[in-house]
Amino acid sequence: MTPKIYMPAPVCLIENNGGQLLANQEALEILSATRNPLVVVAIVGLYRTGKSYLMNKLAGKNKGFSIGSTVQSHTKGIWMWCVPHPKKPNHTLVLLDTEGLGDVEKGDKNNDAQIFALAILLSSTFVYNTMNKIDQKAIDLLHYVTELSNLLRKVSSPDLEGVEDATNLQSFCPDFVWTLRDFFLTLEKDGQDITADEYLENSLRLKQGTNESVKNFNLPRLCIKEFFPIRKCFIFDSPTHRKKLAQLEMLPNDELDPEFVQQVAGFCSHIFNHSNTKTLPGGIKVNGPYLKSLVLMYINAISRGDLPCMENSVLTLAQIKNSAAVKKAIDHYDQQMSQKVQLPTETVHELLDLHRESEREATEVFMKNSFKDMDQKFQKELETLLEVKKDDLYKQNMEASSCRCSVLLRAIFGPLENDVRQGIYSKPGGHHLLVQKTEELKAKYYQEPRKGMQAERALQEYLQSRQSTTDAILQIDLALTVRQKEIEEANRKAQAAKIVAQRLETIQRHNQQMMMQRERLYQEQIRQIQIFREYQLQQQQRALERRFQEEAENLNREIETERRRLQNEIQDLQRNVVSLDDTCILL
Repeated sequence: MTPKIYMPAPVCLIENNGGQLLANQEALEILSATRNPLVVVAIVGLYRTGKSYLMNKLAGKNKGFSIGSTVQSHTKGIWMWCVPHPKKPNHTLVLLDTEGLGDVEKGDKNNDAQIFALAILLSSTFVYNTMNKIDQKAIDLLHYVTELSNLLRKVSSPDLEGVEDATNLQSFCPDFVWTLRDFFLTLEKDGQDITADEYLENSLRLKQGTNESVKNFNLPRLCIKEFFPIRKCFIFDSPTHRKKLAQLEMLPNDELDPEFVQQVAGFCSHIFNHSNTKTLPGGIKVNGPYLKSLVLMYINAISRGDLPCMENSVLTLAQIKNSAAVKKAIDHYDQQMSQKVQLPTETVHELLDLHRESEREATEVFMKNSFKDMDQKFQKELETLLEVKKDDLYKQNMEASSCRCSVLLRAIFGPLENDVRQGIYSKPGGHHLLVQKTEELKAKYYQEPRKGMQAERALQEYLQSRQSTTDAILQIDLALTVRQKEIEEANRKAQAAKIVAQRLETIQRHNQQMMMQRERLYQEQIRQIQIFREYQLQQQQRALERRFQEEAENLNREIETERRRLQNEIQDLQRNVVSLDDTCILL
């Protein structure tokens, strides 16, 4: 089980003896025994601005880090206080309070910058404590130290040189918190209320334009935003009346400005809940021994004199920034050319046009990211590198064209070469067929796209290499032509005789077919006559039958009519007889 580290008070981690930074052995031993992951919070700012007060509050104490009440700076070097993390179990909160910047008694800007840089490099959350408002001086100082920190990291860890992807940069860069003490401005922009975070982002906003003044304005802001991707801002009112500041650590909260008390509580809550564990590239969680190694590594680098002094800072920053700008421009050129250029190009003008376009964009990237490029030294270096890139690309283009054409020629003429080896063209007329086929394949070759500038030369070299084979086929063709013509004449005569015989046979077959057709026609006519005669007899028979039937029907009708007439007469006679009988009776 990991032993708990109990520190009743802070200890000095890095001593500052006359401008020389030394690691304190007692503090290193404490770190060696601290196996928990560390959340490291460091604070930097001008001396006598209340840094130590905030750090004591983070430790949950009123006293601990020295709080002076005079104009003399109390904290020297970097002091450390390890306490259990109030929100993360099995984590240790390491608080680093730094020597105030700008101490008139010390008067060593270079030493200030080294302490500033160490605080950034050792922390997972970096607190930048300034007075009143965000101004250009504070931004310039922060920019310089971020560049110095990056340089110190590189010279301390050569293995990390060149590893600048977003993941590693984020794992290296601490979260950034800007604390503004005794803030007196109104948080308002264009008549609208804004938050402290919005005030910070507005102060870091870039200007539009590419002139030197705009570049000088944008450069520190761009670097700060890249170096500190996670940013937060807190404002603090004055804690109490100026005369009571000497006893600030002794004053209870009810004697402090309520707004200030609330602001401090908000700051502490953010640190406790949002500060991350210190992490190295590769996702390595930093514990005490790791932090000890970092402290020794960075102090040794400073002791070797690997960092520039403050007086040469502008020149050093210009060299760092302009070298990075050249690299970024070259990377942009390489990226654009890899996306736009498909080797081989058809013409050199196509390649040069793409080069000039990417060169222009690369120059724009350099101009945007450069800083005080005196005498255009780095711009000329960029031009030289781009010229080398162009020459190398031209050679690559020619090589790619040769390779492409070679592959095409093998693919297109390969089957023809195989036919030649099999003797398909070793016959009379074979040379003509070979030339004809070669022309067809040349046309096919010309139609293939993206052959590049070596297309014609590669074709002619190939045809020249096959010329001896073509000449051999021509000789074979000439030797076989006479004999072939004799054979062809004999074949022609035999074919003519065969055609005559076939014609006679065809005529004979035709005559025979005509006779047979006439016989079939005659028989068909006889059959049709017989059918017609039978049809006529049938019609006559039907007519007689109809006539006999009609006569029988007429006779039957006449008989029926006569029968009815006789019946009527009989009936009339019968009625007359009855009438006569009746008359006789009356008489």
